[in-house]
Amino acid sequence: MSRILDQRILLLLISFSASVQSTKVLSEWKKCGDPECEKAMSRVQAITDYLGPDCRYLNFKTGEEIMVYSKLSRENENLWTGSKGKDFGYFPRDTVKVEEVFIGEEVEVLAKETDFLCLHEDKNVFE
Repeated sequence: MSRILDQRILLLLISFSASVQSTKVLSEWKKCGDPECEKAMSRVQAITDYLGPDCRYLNFKTGEEIMVYSKLSRENENLWTGSKGKDFGYFPRDTVKVEEVFIGEEVEVLAKETDFLCLHEDKNVFE
């Protein structure tokens, strides 16, 4: 009985650790095309296949087009946020090339904790 309880506690700890990792704030600041981060900043094309480490990341194949809506800044400038069809998420900026720029002047705003939640099928996943 004790062994089963130990295994359950271990599984609970592993599950909790994974949940904390997938809700981790990636940056406190981001750059956008407007204060609400609603306008597309640019259109980019994937130069390599990309498979993100968790559900917050955008997966894509070489040649696919992505609309960029924000870029993390200060402590994590490598990640951009964009959409491809109905999919939305983060991706490394070095996996794409800029095809067209829509916004000339970027606005730096505070990121929100909700910026780093997983989105699945039009609903938030709170872990």
